[in-house]
Amino acid sequence: MKSSGTGIRQFDFLLVDGYNIIHDWETLSSLAEISLEFARDRLINQIANYQGFKDIDVIIVFDAHKIRFGHENIIKHGNVTVVYTAEFETADAYIERTIYDLADKAKPYRVAVATSDNLEQVIIMARGAMRLSAADFLVEIEAAEAEIRCRILNKRPIKKNQLLDNLDPAMAMWLEEARLKKNL
Repeated sequence: MKSSGTGIRQFDFLLVDGYNIIHDWETLSSLAEISLEFARDRLINQIANYQGFKDIDVIIVFDAHKIRFGHENIIKHGNVTVVYTAEFETADAYIERTIYDLADKAKPYRVAVATSDNLEQVIIMARGAMRLSAADFLVEIEAAEAEIRCRILNKRPIKKNQLLDNLDPAMAMWLEEARLKKNL
């Protein structure tokens, strides 16, 4: 099992019920009232950052069951897989099928599902996956974002990050000599 940014994680694979999360998180829900597409993009970007930080496999699933003649559409967004289900398939059905497929592998994954759908939580736990409510997932996302910000701030150079500060001493001396000769 891979290690995460802040210790040992509880799962290797995360499935996210996209619209369930969007409508549960206040910031995304407000954004969805203006543009559902913007809310989807924001969720995908937040989860992509989380995925990169935690180094886990992630699939975000969006319902397309109400789209007439819709075919399943799978898109890679960095290392995150985004799935739009087929016309008569719900995100729940796709997630349940994927959990079953992952459990059937030679090396079973520890799978978590982010959703606040109570019935779906019961079904996924019966299939051996862990549940992560939308509220708990938001806490996870915010903690990862805070840790990323902290790491970035701690890695900033103390100096003004000038060219001479980052050169090897011989090159710095050569440039300084060239600068002094020009000023004569």
